[in-house]
Amino acid sequence: MLHRTLKGVCAAVLTAGALVAAGQPGIAAAEPAPVRPPSAPVADPGLLTALQRDLGLSEDQAERRLAAESRATADAAALRSALGDSFAGAWVSGNDARLTVATSDAAEAGRITAEGARAEVVGHTLAELDAVKAQLDRAAVKKAPEAAPVWFVDVTSNAVVVHSPKPAQARDFVAASGADSDLVKVVRSDEQPRALYDLRGGDAYYMGGSGRCSVGFPVTRGSQQGFATAGHCGRTGTTTSGYNQVSQGSFQGSSFPGNDYAWVATNSNWTATPYVKGSGGANIQVTGSTQAPVGASICRSGSTTGWHCGTIQQHNTSVTYPEGTITGVTRTSVCAEPGDSGGSYISGSQAQGVTSGGSGNCRTGGTTYHQPINEILQAYGLTLKTTTDPGDPGDPGDPGDPGGTWSAGTNYSAGDTVTYGSATYRCLQGHRSMTGWEPPNVPALWQRL
Repeated sequence: MLHRTLKGVCAAVLTAGALVAAGQPGIAAAEPAPVRPPSAPVADPGLLTALQRDLGLSEDQAERRLAAESRATADAAALRSALGDSFAGAWVSGNDARLTVATSDAAEAGRITAEGARAEVVGHTLAELDAVKAQLDRAAVKKAPEAAPVWFVDVTSNAVVVHSPKPAQARDFVAASGADSDLVKVVRSDEQPRALYDLRGGDAYYMGGSGRCSVGFPVTRGSQQGFATAGHCGRTGTTTSGYNQVSQGSFQGSSFPGNDYAWVATNSNWTATPYVKGSGGANIQVTGSTQAPVGASICRSGSTTGWHCGTIQQHNTSVTYPEGTITGVTRTSVCAEPGDSGGSYISGSQAQGVTSGGSGNCRTGGTTYHQPINEILQAYGLTLKTTTDPGDPGDPGDPGDPGGTWSAGTNYSAGDTVTYGSATYRCLQGHRSMTGWEPPNVPALWQRL
């Protein structure tokens, strides 16, 4: 966990955000939230700079990758629905973010390639792998395995992978769980994850005078405003103050271990905004929460180390901290340090999750885990604050009569310019427009000038 005490950095863990509801360990990650129109992030200069620095990309490569990943995210969700029980996972690879979709049914390969993705026929469905991982999760509830700190469903190898510094003992854990060992790979690893202890995503907040964590994503619950964060940062009733040490609110719900999520309700002095703190303090827009596929780029904002990027390595990972095992988190190559706990993970403009735990640091690199945001929203009945909400910053007004030259049902080519509301936009990709794909809503298709 990456939580920072007021007296110094705790040696304790980056707390993990779990994907399953409290009291239900071992349940696989929930189905993805309904897909919004394809949306790549606005080409924010700070986001592009971080991608270039951390992934070794040129500015043009970063822009193209974001657009390609946005399309791949939408295509992967559509193919998952179309393939049904034969779906075996999806991932992107390379700077061009080429999408690969796996299926257990060779007859479905044509459907996949017809959508422009690579098809890979494998021996096991995602549901089968999730079931094996769930058996390991249930075993960990009874006794957290010291020899197996991390395990996850690896769609790229069509297996459940266990990382361990003691492979023989890890295999004993697998055998005792009753899981099918033929579907499990044990990999030697020296990784020793810890929780990252320590109303804009990434800003600092302080818990009851005892430590510091980071805001995940601003949310609402009815008329109540607040934010999602990591469960290890505080328990229900813990009071908080903001980055400026002004009284802020209190934890309304918290779950850790097993899960690692929480939400804080704020007082009337604080207003939720649809932004994450980016490089140099710039506001990064949040337009939704569609889960990005394995291999996609992802950036994190935290109050200790600021803005850093990497890639998504695996979804539905289980990780054991000194406090216990959490399940259903996403594993990434993004670095983090104490005090970053609870902070935002965002892929393009899509919210992904809140910082839980990991290993390493931002000087030498590391591995981190985040609790998917959609699990937190579902667990507490919260609504993510986005720039596409009526009346929010970035909303051009009444979509029925925004004014301007853009119109639905029109064929647009790359380079075309239109006006919508009071803004001008340039077309990035040729497409036929439709209601719901207004320029402010689909930055993968339109760039605001």
